[in-house]
Amino acid sequence: MKQKVVNIGDIKVANDLPFVLFGGMNVLESRDLAMRICEHYVTVTQKLGIPYVFKASFDKANRSSIHSYRGPGLEEGMKIFQELKQTFGVKVITDVHEASQAQPVADVVDVSQLAAFLAGPTGLGERRGGAGGGGG
Repeated sequence: MKQKVVNIGDIKVANDLPFVLFGGMNVLESRDLAMRICEHYVTVTQKLGIPYVFKASFDKANRSSIHSYRGPGLEEGMKIFQELKQTFGVKVITDVHEASQAQPVADVVDVSQLAAFLAGPTGLGERRGGAGGGGG
């Protein structure tokens, strides 16, 4: 079976290609923390000579408590992702929770993913597919 290759800018991801690190934080807690974490990952992956993609959520909609921190939200989250990309030259992956988020997320990040708990029969997957924000 031929392996599918996913291109994230100049980074190629596939089972038969070299390792790519997807790392970051579960949810964006603050701009400063995201900058420090991304800088650390960039330093380490450059030393190891491996590609790196920053991963974090701007909104953790699947929290078990309505009182848990969910993240900075769409607008602030996209500002943080844009700054990470400009400062460190990284690619960014995040999740989408609502159809209305598909295009604004696709305008900033390199790959958008559908949160697992939303992968059921909803219009979100169809809407996301047309947004042009990567796939996967």
